[in-house]
Amino acid sequence: MKEILSLDHVSYSYESEDGVARRAVEDVSFTVRDGEWIAIVGHNGSGKSTLAKLMIGLLFPEDGKVKVFLEELNAYNLWDIRSQIGMVFQNPDNQFVGSTVQDDVAFALENNGIPFEEMVPRVHASLAQVKMEGFLDHEPHHLSGGQKQRVAIAGALAMRPKLLILDEATSMLDPQGRDEVIQVVNELKRTTGLTVISITHDLEEVLLADRVIVMNEGKTMMTGKPEEIFAHGDELEAIGLDLPFAARLSRSLRQAGVAVQGEHMTEEELVNELWTSHFNK
Repeated sequence: MKEILSLDHVSYSYESEDGVARRAVEDVSFTVRDGEWIAIVGHNGSGKSTLAKLMIGLLFPEDGKVKVFLEELNAYNLWDIRSQIGMVFQNPDNQFVGSTVQDDVAFALENNGIPFEEMVPRVHASLAQVKMEGFLDHEPHHLSGGQKQRVAIAGALAMRPKLLILDEATSMLDPQGRDEVIQVVNELKRTTGLTVISITHDLEEVLLADRVIVMNEGKTMMTGKPEEIFAHGDELEAIGLDLPFAARLSRSLRQAGVAVQGEHMTEEELVNELWTSHFNK
């Protein structure tokens, strides 16, 4: 698969109030390939938000290189590269600028000089992709949290990005809104092959990712598939991360003497094993 983004021994420091530099990211390297869903997880202060800023050029590394679409990110190619990236942030209210849903989705297209006759079908198509085509004339601030984030995703999709970055995009949503957004992103990846980077502290969100990168104190603590990462439950909990409900329940059942095999990612997997092994005899 083609390389979409890579970090090569990247480091970045912030200057604290007392004038002492604090390393927020230290010697981080990874590669994201076309069509992958990569989840970057870590507690607050682990460096994951700094990584997001480095990936879109809001910050430039002190050491190392950030490459996007095979080009090293710099001040000269920054705007061209950003035009190919969709970004959805934590609070959708901070992203809305239009008085209606369709106006908001059209905003970036207008700023980029897309002709009106092309803009209209792109707005409608992107809203249809997130199942919000019935809300064209609604005011964004009157939508539910999940609906707001779906509109924000539609705004990013209207630009036809090669890469979608979700920076804590579900952290302010209730469980229903979180499920709505995750399902939309999963369906988009399945049907369009969109490359996704999801930055989060919620391990429930990473279950659909192809690979997971765990950050701790600015460094890469571990990488792997979700099931490989959740096998290190004690280490994840030690750095302040909560395991998915099914994984926590599996561990509690084993501690209580119930024979449960492996790390279960979903409630369905756990129920199926319990039914097969303990009740369906």
